[in-house]
Amino acid sequence: MPELPEVEHVKRGIQPLIEGASIEKITFSDSVVLGKQQGKDTIIKGISLEAFQQFSVSYTIQHVYRRSKYILFDLVNDSDQRTLVSHLGMAGGFFVVKHIEDINIANYRKHWHVIFHLDNDWLLVYSDIRRFGEIRNVKCLEEYPSLLEIAPEPFDIDALSHYLAQYEINRYKKMPIKRMILEHRVIAGCGNIYACEALFDAKINPHRLAQDLSHDERINVFKSVVKVLEMGILHGGTSISDYVHADGQRGTMQNNLKVYKQKMCEECKSAIDTAIIGGRNTHYCKNCQK
Repeated sequence: MPELPEVEHVKRGIQPLIEGASIEKITFSDSVVLGKQQGKDTIIKGISLEAFQQFSVSYTIQHVYRRSKYILFDLVNDSDQRTLVSHLGMAGGFFVVKHIEDINIANYRKHWHVIFHLDNDWLLVYSDIRRFGEIRNVKCLEEYPSLLEIAPEPFDIDALSHYLAQYEINRYKKMPIKRMILEHRVIAGCGNIYACEALFDAKINPHRLAQDLSHDERINVFKSVVKVLEMGILHGGTSISDYVHADGQRGTMQNNLKVYKQKMCEECKSAIDTAIIGGRNTHYCKNCQK
């Protein structure tokens, strides 16, 4: 699943080409249309296809931004304002091309599901190999409350104090620290890969309960999360499976991973251990991480 660095790069790739453009038409794939006919919310969620078009066509894309693992598109049409809220799911991606054939990854070219035809002659294409992603069209973000529950962006000035305050909440106290930092109410955008890497950087065993960490250890975990997320952005994200940039290029963060899907710890040369914590595969060095 694309995490914060990957979503940031997708946003950066599409933003300069679509901001200020108006949506002239929307085309849906047969899978999206058939899904709606069968009563399923395939990609387009919480709204009919007709209403989605009504509140998107002839609207201008005023601003594109990222919030945690979501990409948001502020739309405006005269006095009316809407927001498209998109999550890439397991293998979704946005591409800006002149023609579908210009998407240079065959699977994404084949599995397109929504095409926004823009008045600047670009196509904004949402492709999703596994169809776990979503796009919503809402009048205000209060219509999608889970967005409002997300912690401050980890790079924001108030993110550390918010994070530290979560240790006082009962439901987190007896959570393994690995599971806690995956909670979007605790730290925004930290997914499984970066959680493993952050705990290795902080030298904290992922099984340790949150309440057992000292104050300094808690701060070190947060700093390590920010560090590895910044590294992920610097290296264009982690392309281990399906993730690619909006231009089809792959990230290189996978070349800098210390424990995630690694066999040996490069610091102590012992074998990397694996475990399931909170339902997620966890990779760590039990020798280096205490």
